Amino acid sequence: MGLISRNIFPACESMCVCCPALRSRSRQPVKRYKKLLAEIFPKSLDGHPNERKIVKLCEYAAKNPFRIPKIAKYLEERCYKELRSGHVKFINIVTEAYNKLLCMCKDQMAYFAISLLNVVNELLDKSKQDPLMILGCQTLTRFIYSQADGTYSHNIEKFVHKVCNLARENGNENNKSCLRASSLQCLSAMVWFMAEFSYIFAAFDEIVHVTLDNYEPDEEDDGREDARHNWLDVVRCEGRVADMGSSCMAIRPRPEKKDPSLLTREEIDTPRVWAQICIQRMAELAKESTTMRHVLDPMLVYFDSGHHWVPRQGLAMIVLSDMSYLLESAGHHQLVLAAVIRHLDHKNVALDPQVKSYVIEVAAALAQQIRSGAVLTEIGYVSDLCRHLRKSLQAAVESAGEQESNLNISLQNSIEDCLLEIAKGICDARPLFDTMAIALEKLPSSSGVVTRATIGSLMILAHTISVSSVSCHSQQVFPEVLLVQLLKAMLHPDVKVRVGAHQIFSALLIPSSNHPLHEAASWRSGYTCEPKGWHSDTASAFDSISALLEKLRREKDGSKMEKHGNDTNDGYKERDVVEEDWKQGRARKNSPNFYKISSIIDRTACTTSLSEAEPHIMKLNEDQIAQLLSAFWIQATLPDNMPSNIEAIAHSFVLTLISSRLKNPNDNLVVRFFQLPLSLRNLSLDLNNGMLPPACQRSILVLSTGMLMFAAKIYQIPELNDLLKSLLPYDVDPYVGISDDLQVHVKAQADVRGYGSVADNQLASSLLSELQSKIFESDKVLMDIILQTLSTTTELEVDDLAQQLLEPFTPDDAFMYGPRSILEDHNQMASHSKESLSFDEDIPTNSLVDDDVTSEASVADLSRFIPKIPSSPSVSHVISIGQLLESALEVAGQVAGTSVSTSPLPYDTMARHCENLGTGTRKKLSNWLTYETHNTIANERHSPAFTANGCLAPWKITSDVGNTAKPVGQFLAMRLPPASPFDNFLKAAGC
Repeated sequence: MGLISRNIFPACESMCVCCPALRSRSRQPVKRYKKLLAEIFPKSLDGHPNERKIVKLCEYAAKNPFRIPKIAKYLEERCYKELRSGHVKFINIVTEAYNKLLCMCKDQMAYFAISLLNVVNELLDKSKQDPLMILGCQTLTRFIYSQADGTYSHNIEKFVHKVCNLARENGNENNKSCLRASSLQCLSAMVWFMAEFSYIFAAFDEIVHVTLDNYEPDEEDDGREDARHNWLDVVRCEGRVADMGSSCMAIRPRPEKKDPSLLTREEIDTPRVWAQICIQRMAELAKESTTMRHVLDPMLVYFDSGHHWVPRQGLAMIVLSDMSYLLESAGHHQLVLAAVIRHLDHKNVALDPQVKSYVIEVAAALAQQIRSGAVLTEIGYVSDLCRHLRKSLQAAVESAGEQESNLNISLQNSIEDCLLEIAKGICDARPLFDTMAIALEKLPSSSGVVTRATIGSLMILAHTISVSSVSCHSQQVFPEVLLVQLLKAMLHPDVKVRVGAHQIFSALLIPSSNHPLHEAASWRSGYTCEPKGWHSDTASAFDSISALLEKLRREKDGSKMEKHGNDTNDGYKERDVVEEDWKQGRARKNSPNFYKISSIIDRTACTTSLSEAEPHIMKLNEDQIAQLLSAFWIQATLPDNMPSNIEAIAHSFVLTLISSRLKNPNDNLVVRFFQLPLSLRNLSLDLNNGMLPPACQRSILVLSTGMLMFAAKIYQIPELNDLLKSLLPYDVDPYVGISDDLQVHVKAQADVRGYGSVADNQLASSLLSELQSKIFESDKVLMDIILQTLSTTTELEVDDLAQQLLEPFTPDDAFMYGPRSILEDHNQMASHSKESLSFDEDIPTNSLVDDDVTSEASVADLSRFIPKIPSSPSVSHVISIGQLLESALEVAGQVAGTSVSTSPLPYDTMARHCENLGTGTRKKLSNWLTYETHNTIANERHSPAFTANGCLAPWKITSDVGNTAKPVGQFLAMRLPPASPFDNFLKAAGC
């Protein structure tokens, strides 16, 4: 008809309005969408959908996009109608039409998206018809994957709660399983959408929880895990688990990355598969630290609420291990480990030691897994672990019952295993050294549980480093900052902290020397038998430390079993014999601690250099060695030393001497190695010395003899050792002895609780009196032997050697007065608040066992650090503390009385004036310290003296006015006048 109207009757076109064929609208295309919509549905309920017509409808819609809203509206209304009728097949046809529109009309999605989402909403609300809900999930999944941008983010987000509820449907029947699989498939699409368009849903936590509800490992992995666990059970039955350590922890195999487009029909209907794909997509979502926390935080909370942290059977290990494998970057792997350790402070975990132990075991397994494929670079979590270890050691003191104590022990073992695994994966140990230095810098000055727990945690960290990563820091110089902090800790008022500082130094300097045969026993005896006035409860904390250190020893021995099989077995046999001797209470002549020293020296004798014999020894430069020798002198002359302190000082001296052989030290340093024990020997035999109790002098005699004997062994002077052995009997000290390998050690049968008692001091005084004449008679022979050897070893003349050896040992000026003076920093440490704790942790002091008896006076008096020499008439020196104060007052008066010109002085003039004044003051003080009188009467009047029964006599200070003696407190005796403003300027100018 259109043809007729255009060609035959052109004149009627504008006149005849009744004929339909003549109207202009008949030129437009015929409306086909209604016909096509009708044709996609079968004429009967049993008929099949016409796929060809559905495609034709979508092609028509793509060519005529303005028809799409009407097509979508028709499909939506038809869906509602069929829902009311319950015709599921027709609803399938509607959703299939929407799916074809998504594929063929993606650019025109805005015309039908809302209609499709309304249909999906209706389908998901049909809670009693599983096929319809499955259909709704599948349609929503296709819609999500069709998105090209984040336009419909909020619309999709509204379905999260409904889909998650469907994923929680219970039941093992096929329909319920398919429903959960479809909902999880939809959730995986949502996670993909969030990763693709960088948008995190508000209800993302719910997605994570639902995914974990349906997560299960592959059956193949379960089989391998069971085989691994059965093997471990066999190992435990054979008794070899003690030597295996944490390395026996099974590493989960890498999971297979699943491609949703390649799944079989059976896998598509399996919820477990789609849960794994969800975790896989979450790993892709965690591209940086912020999204990583979004993913991991809800996971960790879920593990808390569901008690999934049990390492072997728990879900946490499985999921976190798979997450770590699925992450692309090695740095992201460590973010997982850091998040797990950071979770220890969460309110769900912080107060439950059992759960914390489980969490740390999972972290250890993750560390072992991560280090198997990459190097650990981020180690900030080491400080967190040490902080939790310190808190556990504190809790061990306050534990009320056996169960709580066992939980703390389990927690400490878990932390030690985790630290060990982390240390094994670190290639550069320097950040760990910095961490230890920071913790030592914040070490509280008080003698209490916090201080001892802090040093105990650092001891375990040091031993962990030495056990695991000795190859990583071999032949590097000992860290200067850490050494400074260790020297400060070696002068701490708490005698146990001082021993711990030596243990840390020893473990780091020569890792292979850190094989204490009975280190646990020595520590236990040292902390159980405490001096009078200390809390005995602190022993339990260090029992835990001892057990952990012994476990570390076994870990290192086990790790070397394959490499040194026969040697290790022989070593175990030898140690078993010694252990049996211990059990039977036999007298022991070999050192219980540090038995590896002998093997090191024996290997050294067969090689040209010590670095070839023991490649893991860290180097000490000459300045560090000089500082250590000065520190050893100061520590050895502290009056509150216990036998454990004497043993620790001797061992550190030995290791320092061994380390010095890595390089050829200068001749003066070699002389200092002999000058130190000789000066200590003379100090111990000075019966008129009022600074030290006789028992301490007796221990110093054994210490100096052991030092001399070991130095003689190093420099091959066998005649000196024979002489010293004949002079000093083995039973000279009931508490400290010298072993056959020339190591000073605490005797096994000794009860250190009686050390320093009145009876012990009396016995020591009489013994020293008997030995004094005998030892003095041999001094000339001893000196001749040393001079004969050193004259060939060094380039110094015999007269110069004799002069240096006869001079008393004095600490280096850099150590005493340098810009980083250890003593100055130690005095500043005493003024710190008790709340200044290590590892950035603030704990109220009222919750701790505190107020222990300290020995701050032992490091406050600098005069005892400098030896006494005979007075010289040509040298002017101060002979009393009173005269020292008088000198200080004189200098202060000069400063205060200095006239200040109103006209400004040039800077150079003022700086020179400050320098001269400071130099003169320091020189005057140094002269007093170096040339203090040896007059016995002056010592009795002006120095703290020990009476015959070993008790400390009151201090006295003499005033020149009236020549009267007044007793004062020991701290008031060293108090200087207040500083003037000019003093502050001197300090600021560096003078």
